[in-house]
Amino acid sequence: MKFSVFQISRRGGRAKNEDRMGYCYTRESGLFVLADGMGGHPEGEVAAQLALQTVSALYQREAKPTVRDPREFLTASLMAAHHQIMRYAGEKGMLDTPRTTLVAAIVQGNSATWIHCGDSRLYVVREGELLTRTRDHSYLEHREASSVLRLTPVNRNILYTCLGSPTRPVFDVSGPVTLQQGDRVMLCSDGLWGSLKDEEIVHELSRQNVADAVPEMVEQALRNGGEYGDNVTVIALEWETPDAFESTRGISTDSINDGVFASTIQAGVLDTTADDLDDAAIERSIAEINEAIRRSAAKKA
Repeated sequence: MKFSVFQISRRGGRAKNEDRMGYCYTRESGLFVLADGMGGHPEGEVAAQLALQTVSALYQREAKPTVRDPREFLTASLMAAHHQIMRYAGEKGMLDTPRTTLVAAIVQGNSATWIHCGDSRLYVVREGELLTRTRDHSYLEHREASSVLRLTPVNRNILYTCLGSPTRPVFDVSGPVTLQQGDRVMLCSDGLWGSLKDEEIVHELSRQNVADAVPEMVEQALRNGGEYGDNVTVIALEWETPDAFESTRGISTDSINDGVFASTIQAGVLDTTADDLDDAAIERSIAEINEAIRRSAAKKA
């Protein structure tokens, strides 16, 4: 695989930055993850960090060197991250739980598959056009997708799901989408898309490489957000089709030995998460998913 990648996180007008992002890869697979800890609840940065560490730890277990079923993996790892946040809150005796959004993508072979919960987004831009983007789990986007109540004002920041909530997370899995030479895939927090229009994002991603486009977009979003603007976090990659041409930019995984795992996701103060990730939590996640599938099938029957 070969791709160019750039990531950045900047604090806006908030007391602290609760966003977290990172990526990791093997010889034949890559994982890109972004989480935005939610204000109004305690320790949003902990929820975001736990989400990243859990998904990364499971990816390291699974990607040998590829993930067998990306859709299944992303679903199970999101639910495992949710359970880890709930476990953390329970062990701390917290009256309110830390909460976070999550968007994660797996790129392997020549395709991308992704999952999201909340309003952190993923964009795919191809040849100057928006190929697709995620739809937020917010009352605003839910209203705009329906034919009723469109004239009723709705705060874009109000979400109806997230990780760490007492109710089971709502999420969407998309893909696989076959990638073409030069495709841009971008994950971002609402600090970016809340201050820039989709048209501006597509234009900036299309006109220059991600290492130049992303910092410029982040700076513009911070300026637009002003004194009380949100934190802005972005991770973006430009895909290169194998054997299309030789580029001096980016990451080539061809020289990585089998069994080697590279990561920018730092454990930090929560460095016990990977080792402490219990199989019971993973099994609970998978059982929950299977039960939901069974109930859905029963309803259709």
